[in-house]
Amino acid sequence: MKKLLVILFSFFLLSSPSVFAEDISDFSIEGMSIGDSLLDYMTEDEILKGIEKTKDWYLHVKEPYKYSQVDLFKDFSTYDSVGFFIKNNSTNQYIVDKNEKFIILLIRGKINYIEDFDSCLKKRDEIDEVLSSMFPNVQKTEFNYKSAFDSSGKSIVYTIDYKFKSGDEISNYCVNYDESIRIKRNWSEGLTIGIETAEIRSWLGNYK
Repeated sequence: MKKLLVILFSFFLLSSPSVFAEDISDFSIEGMSIGDSLLDYMTEDEILKGIEKTKDWYLHVKEPYKYSQVDLFKDFSTYDSVGFFIKNNSTNQYIVDKNEKFIILLIRGKINYIEDFDSCLKKRDEIDEVLSSMFPNVQKTEFNYKSAFDSSGKSIVYTIDYKFKSGDEISNYCVNYDESIRIKRNWSEGLTIGIETAEIRSWLGNYK
């Protein structure tokens, strides 16, 4: 099961099967896990440049600068890019405590399926078969919703979420942006696998 899971989307469980349905901290995407410092994978300068690039992306939530997104593009084994969320302090300056600096609270691996939505859904469903067998007792929800990044309402997210008792989630979804806005903003679209803490999930869902 572990080997199949790694082949499909680079999740890797470090602990025993008994924690499958309890704790997301044992999972990794491309070797990176919740609770790691992003400084282990990027320089501070790279992180700060990434924060600056995405700083205004979450103006639709109530505390848009409480957390920051940083994306990493490199020659990964499975993904086209990996995104992270890290915390900012209350004054919107980056945390300086050595033990907390740039701690990863969410990881998302992304695979591009530009204008190939059927292939994206097919891969999403393949992954879901593995997740369903791994987490038979975890709350599973499948739903579609309008992307908050497109005010026209024409861009849709097709997601399957696995919510743990802790409130943490594993998300498996395809984004299908309206072509006009995707081209205008030079966005990618396709499959995303996310390991997400309850803390970040609550923030992302707290719209203005």
